[in-house]
Amino acid sequence: MAVYAIGDLQGCYDQFRALLSLLHFDPRDDRLWLTGDLVNRGPRSLETLRYVRSLGPAATVVLGNHDLHLLAVAADPGRQRASDTLDAILAAPDRDVLLDWLRRRPLVHADRSLGTVMVHAGLPPEWDLETAVACGAGVSAALEHAPAEFYGAMYGDRPDRWSPRLEGFDRLRFAVNCLTRLRFLSADGRLLLKYKGPIDAAPADAVPWFRAPGRRTAGLRIVFGHWSALGYHAENGVVSLDSGCVWGGSLTALRLDAAEPPVVLPCPGSLAPGDPADAAVDY
Repeated sequence: MAVYAIGDLQGCYDQFRALLSLLHFDPRDDRLWLTGDLVNRGPRSLETLRYVRSLGPAATVVLGNHDLHLLAVAADPGRQRASDTLDAILAAPDRDVLLDWLRRRPLVHADRSLGTVMVHAGLPPEWDLETAVACGAGVSAALEHAPAEFYGAMYGDRPDRWSPRLEGFDRLRFAVNCLTRLRFLSADGRLLLKYKGPIDAAPADAVPWFRAPGRRTAGLRIVFGHWSALGYHAENGVVSLDSGCVWGGSLTALRLDAAEPPVVLPCPGSLAPGDPADAAVDY
């Protein structure tokens, strides 16, 4: 059995299936971890969502910001943006089945046997693994029990600093922003959610979340996506897997149960930097 992690798909169904063929992936024996953002921006989000769901227990998925945005748009079509490519899902006869399955995906997945944690975006330095899992579970509970209220409160950049005293939707929004949107922190630990580019062009006070001093999850192997401008990047056990397939970069798979180099599939891309979708907010 092989266990592979793959970065953001964003509706790039054909490239996803091609990469699985390169891996000789067999869902009867192998396992697949997907870092979230299954949908949006790419051309075949419906097919991607259907296929991943069809894999059953062979696929482990964490929610990304675009997945949460899809769920919010399904509940309130007024949230849809001109740059979204979600219409096929929203009009599909099986939309409710697909959306219910998606809504039940976690935001944090930890496998002690593999010594690996998966999130879509990042973790603030104050969180240990137990806190990360608990905060992710809090979002999952809101999605299960009060989804309409949660979607109404999900969007926004504040609060931008962690406190264990955060409660209610402030706590949930902070958790969502870390787990599905985070790239950089300020020197004093605030979430910096606007800049989406590479590290070497970042504002002077911006620190990649995985380099934050005193990070309590240091030493854990963490795989994540979300940051296409970073691309494949491995540093002190932290591995970025979003290599920008939808932007004409590549789709990257990393084997988690064996020491092997990543498998990289070049992608033609359906968007280019400067496209209106590139300027869209992270939801």
